[in-house]
Amino acid sequence: MTTQYQGRCHCGAVRFSLYCAPISQALQCNCSLCIRRNAIMSEPYFGPDAFQLLQGQEALHCYQWNDLVISNWFCRHCGIYVFHELVQKPGHVRLNLGCIEGLDPRALAIRHFDGATLI
Repeated sequence: MTTQYQGRCHCGAVRFSLYCAPISQALQCNCSLCIRRNAIMSEPYFGPDAFQLLQGQEALHCYQWNDLVISNWFCRHCGIYVFHELVQKPGHVRLNLGCIEGLDPRALAIRHFDGATLI
């Protein structure tokens, strides 16, 4: 079963759609960036067949750090982290589940990932 989700940053400048199985699990990382933004993210990465940026490409700003293998995309207007993308696989994103309309990420089963020891 496939569900369509709609998402956006806080100000609405960035909007996206997602087609996937119903979201029941999430991921929370403790690396220095994730711990500060406190994001609850999608467990899997979604490819271009599932994730579509509908508006706001020009509103996105990229932040890369450490080993530069992940591009973190934020709205330049409201500052919200919307998703991050694998540099080696452009178009494959892990989403900030707090950006998905009608989804309460804190109600999901959250897997904690120890990204702090990988750096």
